[in-house]
Amino acid sequence: MLELVLGPSRGILSRAGGRRHETGSGTPVRAEVAAGRVPTCRARPAGTTGAVDADGRRRQTGSMAGGADGSADGRAGRPAGALGGHVAYHGYDLRGGTPGVHRGLPSPYLTFIVTFGEPLTMRAPDGTLVRRDVAIGGLHTTPESIVHDGRQSGLHVVLDPLAARALLGRPAAELAGVTVDGDAVLGALARELHERVEEADGWAGRFAAIDDVLHRALDGARGTAARPVAPEVREAWRRVVRSGGTVPVRALADEVGWSERHLGQRFRAEVGVAPKVAGRMARFDRARRRLAARAAAGAPLGLADIAADGGYADQAHLTREFGALAGCSPTRWIAEEIGNIQDPVMPGETS
Repeated sequence: MLELVLGPSRGILSRAGGRRHETGSGTPVRAEVAAGRVPTCRARPAGTTGAVDADGRRRQTGSMAGGADGSADGRAGRPAGALGGHVAYHGYDLRGGTPGVHRGLPSPYLTFIVTFGEPLTMRAPDGTLVRRDVAIGGLHTTPESIVHDGRQSGLHVVLDPLAARALLGRPAAELAGVTVDGDAVLGALARELHERVEEADGWAGRFAAIDDVLHRALDGARGTAARPVAPEVREAWRRVVRSGGTVPVRALADEVGWSERHLGQRFRAEVGVAPKVAGRMARFDRARRRLAARAAAGAPLGLADIAADGGYADQAHLTREFGALAGCSPTRWIAEEIGNIQDPVMPGETS
């Protein structure tokens, strides 16, 4: 399991060997990984919980994770124009807390992190470090450990996998299971984005910088001959997400008019995981978010209810899934993470 430390060298870090591999703009990342030329890593940022104000602010009160009093400011940004429905923004700025470890959990969305202040620094099992100002990660099915020194600041862009071709110039499958430097995917646009976010005066300026850069990335993709996402794959993905992962694969295949095998092949080639795995991730993500909302509100966790409503056989089934995907039980996750839980609005949702 990787750990992240807030803290600039660039590259992709191996989970096993810890070697750093430099990549250039436009590299077909997934093909490089498959060929063994690029070792892999995964990463997720920490954030905050709390209700959203009218201005998009998420407020957290009391102590931060680890028991020390500190400030935690989170903002939910609203993408403009053509980006709406495909991405969601969440800004986080945690200061003065006790250094600790945060679990980054699987979800059915790609993650795009732009830091300000200190970069993200990843630590592999052998202790090798790699720091990133901008990081882009695909779908992953294992938890990540994020070690922070009490200060975490950045913008989390939650990206619909089906928008990866339009915004990143490649299918989400090329990023499945890995996190890469932003400039390996977006080149100079990623470097410009970090500089503008770093220099921006407040959240409005940071969100405006992301809007501008992503709209330009979108315009650039429109000028290429990128293959569009198949309508059948798009509909199957939407059904998986909207249902919270409760629609059987056979039903998905029947709805789009494909065989289960063909759907699995085309779906995996686009998003990087099979429909059944995507459903598992969506189901877990919905349960995790409901659990986080109840904990943040001080309400009873109601694990049996969450399990029943989320398509799990029973509470024991939910607990096993937490063990597999989060590396701990639901109650332990809440106990460890209540000060670090990031629960941003998802693409297409309103706060």
